[in-house]
Amino acid sequence: MWILNRRVWRYFDCVSFVLIVFLSGIGLLFVYSATYSPERPPSIFFTKQAYGIITGLCIYMLCIIPDYRTCMRWGYFGCFGVVILLLYTLFKGSIGLGAHRWVDLIFFKLQPSELAKLLFPAFTAHYLHIHKKKSAYSFYDFLPILGMLTLSFLLILKQPDLGTALVVLFSGLIICWLAGIHKKFFLYSLLAITIVTPLLWRIGLKSYQKKRIMVFFGQGDIQKERYQIEQAMIAIGSGGITGKGLLKGTQNKLRFLPEGRTDFIFAVLCEELGLLGALTVLFTYALLFYRLLFIIGQLKDRYMQLFALGIIIHILLSTFINISMVLGLLPIVGIPLPLMSYGISNLWITFASFGLFQNIAMQRLYRID
Repeated sequence: MWILNRRVWRYFDCVSFVLIVFLSGIGLLFVYSATYSPERPPSIFFTKQAYGIITGLCIYMLCIIPDYRTCMRWGYFGCFGVVILLLYTLFKGSIGLGAHRWVDLIFFKLQPSELAKLLFPAFTAHYLHIHKKKSAYSFYDFLPILGMLTLSFLLILKQPDLGTALVVLFSGLIICWLAGIHKKFFLYSLLAITIVTPLLWRIGLKSYQKKRIMVFFGQGDIQKERYQIEQAMIAIGSGGITGKGLLKGTQNKLRFLPEGRTDFIFAVLCEELGLLGALTVLFTYALLFYRLLFIIGQLKDRYMQLFALGIIIHILLSTFINISMVLGLLPIVGIPLPLMSYGISNLWITFASFGLFQNIAMQRLYRID
C-alpha cells in the first residue's frame, strides 16, 4: 500500500492541515459560546461538536490511506447508494423542523444529502475516466452525469432542504463546466429557467422560502419574517472593532439571535470578537482555499484535477453563501459554515473531503502507478 511508504509523508501538506484544525477549533469555541449556560457550561451541543471534530480528524486520516483512484471507483458506486438513501429518507427518515433529512442510525443521525456533496464528484470523475476520449466530450456523454445530478437535486429539494440542494446543484454544474460540457448547455438552461421562473415561484417554492426571498428585497415584518436577519445585523454591528468579548455577546447570550450555533455562528463570532476577529477568520478561509487551489494547479492528470476540485468546491460555495447570507448579501438558506457550524454530518463530510484532497495532494508529487 502506497501510504505505508515513509517517503510519501514528506509530501503531507501541513499548511492546509493546520488551517483546517485552526478553523474547527474556532468553531468549537463559538459553539461553546452560542450554547453556554451557567447551569451547564459545557452543553450537549459542545460535547457533540468536540466528538465530531475528533472523529472527523480520524476520518481525515482514514481518507488518506486508499489510492485516490480507488476512492473515485468506490464513490461512483456509492453515489447510487446515496440516491437510495435519499429515497428512503423521504418515506422513513427522521423529522426535524418539518423536514425529512436524517436517517436514524441509533448512535447518531446521518444526513444523506451531505454524502451527495462528496460522492457526486467521484461519480463524475470516474465516469469520465472510464469513458476517456481524445477529443472533447459531447453533450450526450454528460447525460448520465446530468441525470444523476438532477435526481439528487430533486430528492434533496423534496425533503425540503433548498440550501443543500443548491450547493449540490451548483457544485455539480461547476464540475461539468470544468469537465468540458458545451457552453450552450448553460445558455439554454438559463433561458429555460428565465421562462419558467413565474411557474417556479407559484408552485416550486414553499411559502417560507418565498418569504426569505422577499425579506432579502427589504420586505417583511421586523418582528416576524425579518426577525432573524435583523438580529444578525444587530449582533454584527454591535461587535464593533474588537468585539464585546467571549461569552459577553448580548444578542447571543439573551437568545435574541436564532440558530446561533448553526447557520448564524459567524454573527456570534462578529459580536464577540468584532471586526478584527471576523477578518481573521475570513483571512484563514481565504488562505486555506488559496492553498488548495494552488495544489490543484500543480496536478498533471486531468481526472485527478477534476476530482480534487470537485471534492472541495462544495466547501468553498458553502463558505461563501453562509457568510454572504449572514451579512445580508444573499437570501437566508439553511447552509452551515464549514468547520464552524454545529452539525456532525456536515463536519464529517467536510473532514472527509479535506482528507481525500490531502490524499491527492500527497500523490501529486509521489506517484506509484
